[in-house]
Amino acid sequence: MDIATLAGLVGGLVMVVFGILSGGASFNIFIDVPSVIITIGGSLTSTLGSRKMPDFINGLKSITLSIKEPQVANPADSIKTVLDLANTSRKEGLLALEQAAEGIEDDFLKKGIMLVVDGTDPDLVRAILETELSATEGRHKKVIGFWDKWGEMGPAWGMIGTLVGLVIMLKNLDDASAIGPSMAVALLTTLYGSLIANWLTGPTSAKLALNNDIEMSSKEIVVEGLLSIQAGENPRVIEEKLKTFLSPSERNNVGAGGGEGGE
Repeated sequence: MDIATLAGLVGGLVMVVFGILSGGASFNIFIDVPSVIITIGGSLTSTLGSRKMPDFINGLKSITLSIKEPQVANPADSIKTVLDLANTSRKEGLLALEQAAEGIEDDFLKKGIMLVVDGTDPDLVRAILETELSATEGRHKKVIGFWDKWGEMGPAWGMIGTLVGLVIMLKNLDDASAIGPSMAVALLTTLYGSLIANWLTGPTSAKLALNNDIEMSSKEIVVEGLLSIQAGENPRVIEEKLKTFLSPSERNNVGAGGGEGGE
């Protein structure tokens, strides 16, 4: 589980509740069912209208992806895996990678290894793997787009709810005692809309985008690494090439000279 996302969501909610209670207000006055229906219901229906039903359902389900740890290796681990494969190939030949692939769970890496072992042209290997990369990123962007759209619609429907409340209030100006409560209810929709955008959808979209970047970087490392292995490059050279994907502070934790075979 990604504790950062969960802590952020819970912490944000705690901050809002603390702000309400510290002002001496009752939490109940910040709960209004019609405002919830207008803001959450309206923003979700607008999001649904901009998507296909399966994409909408997948978008809602993807909230769990922002909380779970990604099921892909991070860039540093991908480099270590590629360097192990490079050393195996240098010592035992490319065909030895087929046996090494049997213990690998990453389907993308396994596919790349088998393409290399089968003697596929390097340009074709790159084209196949980069096509899969592009398709994977496209699927991720659909999910991220769901949260971006909902975040866009939340404040908009909050304003719609506020305008509805103001119209109702102005229609009842003859009752001065109702103006304050009506105004408060009208503003609640704006509050709900802001919470949707800044507490829920914005952070979720950002985390999914971050996970996507990490996965794409890891798979780009796999592509470059496998092509380097296929070209017969020295593991030390491969290590230095792949380390360019990492920040300077991360590079010292990878390789320590890479592998053997610097002839």
